[in-house]
Amino acid sequence: MSGDETQPGAPVPDDAEAESVPFETPDIYGAYPRLSEDQTARLAQHGRRRAAEAGDVLIREGERCEMFYVVLSGSVAIVEGYGTPGERLLRVHGPGRFIGELGLLNEQVAFYTAVVRDPGDVLTLTMDQLRDLVTRDSVLGDVVLRACLGRRALLVGQGAGFRIIGSRYSPDTRRLREFATRNRLPHRWIDLETDGEAEALLRRFAVGPEQTPLVIWRDTTLLRNPSNAELARLIGLPPLRSGNGRGDLLIVGSGPAGLAAAVNAASEGLDTTVVEALATGGQAGTSSRIDNCFGFPSGISGAELTDRAVLQAGKFGARISVPTEAARLERRDGYFTVRFADDSEVTARTVVLATGARYRRLQVPGAEPFEGSSIHYSATLYEAQQCGSDPVAVVGGGNSAGQAALFLAGYASQVYLLVRGPSLEAHMSRYLIDQIERHPRVRMLLHTEVSEASGGKTLDAVTVVDRRTGEHRDLAVRALFVFTGADPRTAWLSDALALDARGYVLTGAEAQACSVPELWQSQGRDCLTLETSLPGVFAVGDVRSGSVKRVASAVGEGAMSIHFVHRYLGYTAASGGTDRSPHTRPKESAWLA
Repeated sequence: MSGDETQPGAPVPDDAEAESVPFETPDIYGAYPRLSEDQTARLAQHGRRRAAEAGDVLIREGERCEMFYVVLSGSVAIVEGYGTPGERLLRVHGPGRFIGELGLLNEQVAFYTAVVRDPGDVLTLTMDQLRDLVTRDSVLGDVVLRACLGRRALLVGQGAGFRIIGSRYSPDTRRLREFATRNRLPHRWIDLETDGEAEALLRRFAVGPEQTPLVIWRDTTLLRNPSNAELARLIGLPPLRSGNGRGDLLIVGSGPAGLAAAVNAASEGLDTTVVEALATGGQAGTSSRIDNCFGFPSGISGAELTDRAVLQAGKFGARISVPTEAARLERRDGYFTVRFADDSEVTARTVVLATGARYRRLQVPGAEPFEGSSIHYSATLYEAQQCGSDPVAVVGGGNSAGQAALFLAGYASQVYLLVRGPSLEAHMSRYLIDQIERHPRVRMLLHTEVSEASGGKTLDAVTVVDRRTGEHRDLAVRALFVFTGADPRTAWLSDALALDARGYVLTGAEAQACSVPELWQSQGRDCLTLETSLPGVFAVGDVRSGSVKRVASAVGEGAMSIHFVHRYLGYTAASGGTDRSPHTRPKESAWLA
């Protein structure tokens, strides 16, 4: 597959000799396993052996991956930009290797071309055959899954895939970069302001700077300032299915809570659709490492946790659509209809709200020009590689800030952790505090907040103030990572159900207390634990008032919500298939922004 393990400028080795090549970096992702003879034999029982001649294209860049290939003899080259002036050899696979990365499993298009270099034989399986086999063989399935996830991470880190050309000062450039980064799409940003390649590409495609940002792929596809949806369709992210059938469950949001709900609902036979406005994973998807996630003793990145959950939900038949932004929720004829920003709709018997919350933007003088270029709201491999070894600062005192500081310390020469409060104990787990206090490149500054950002083309420094003394000082940093308070994504729900004073969704007894008494009397029952003031609509995870803002808690609530969905469906079935209650607004006191 795709993923160049060599140092820049070094020749790409033949995979058959990979173990002896001294300039290769360690395969820390498990991206290049060699299948054992027994594993290959098990695959061969379900696949078909075929001859492969030199020059045969097995997978073509820009097309969906429909077959799984194992190299039995000969070799297969993995090439980016095959047949173009910018062609780049990424890897050569020999016997025992298989071809494919994450796009193979989630039906995205390929970001590379797999072409036979030395003639031989390959083993081919359809995707249905592969899914059936790995479902029954967990060891083999984990080998394939881990490799595909690792290869995607390597592709992202290499800057393979499509190119985004645009100014760091352009809001649309920042929008496209955020969408690509959050969805873990292999791409490379070419800065219109500083990168000489940008001018050459504009001349080549006869495009003026005023028409940027551009998305260029394979030197053949050019999109001028595309919407997120247009970019998603180019890459093969799944749209909403056509038509508007009445499914069992619509889940709005795909963070840990929404994905856990999708896995449990789909595995129990509910017709399940998941919609997401920006990217699967929510805030957890931006975490560089989660060390207290149940079942992962060595920790797991938010991106890998998300990708595993997406694949698991898809295995059971859940449909996930990105980007699809919800705009309105209403009740129609005993069903719930969610209208989206593009005026499409989905109707379902029940709804689970899992829209989460978004970190607040940094509101200090001088910050706005650096948004998306030097000021970030996630700390992934992509941002870390952009910063290199330059000193950086992290703002926040919670787990996300602590995880980011430790991750970035593996790259940056110095990481300042800026905390408004007197200590970390109130909002950060003890294991993170201990690691931060021991790390030689993390310097914690308590009672400290940012008062100004300054620089030229990029951030040069931030001014911080000591909240006890009022003293100001400048920190020479090249990037700022912000993990402060979050706001719930509930503006579209303000006229549909009860929210608390901060905009979070009320559930259970609190939601019932804010409703008119006739609403639940007509139901003949009390409001269920995760149910909102609108019977049949549930809220889970960070968007729910009073929830514990932790990944494990969100996963638990998402899974538990399906129990209550079944109970609600049971109630409506017992009453003749429809909810007996009138559509009644909650008490006015609940409608506080």
